[in-house]
Amino acid sequence: MKEYRLAAWPDLGPQHRRTAYRRLLSDMSQRHVSLAELCARSGLARHEVGRFLDALSARGLLVSRDAPRAPWPPLSLRPLRNWLRRSLLLSPRRA
Repeated sequence: MKEYRLAAWPDLGPQHRRTAYRRLLSDMSQRHVSLAELCARSGLARHEVGRFLDALSARGLLVSRDAPRAPWPPLSLRPLRNWLRRSLLLSPRRA
């Protein structure tokens, strides 16, 4: 999966002067953002965001990178795993 960041703020054409596109630019100007995050935050369809990213990339205004992989198992499951291990391994056996 790729993440995108804005290299420079573009002049928007009339078709991109909506709040949704400005929100995309604002998010990408602050950090690397995935396509799914951009779609969720802007409310635009995936193909609209993809075309907008392609237009920015063609103008040399976009920096992309591969997204870092999330660790497995997810960090949020580790406490549960540890609790299960402790409760199953350390609990007294019943006859």
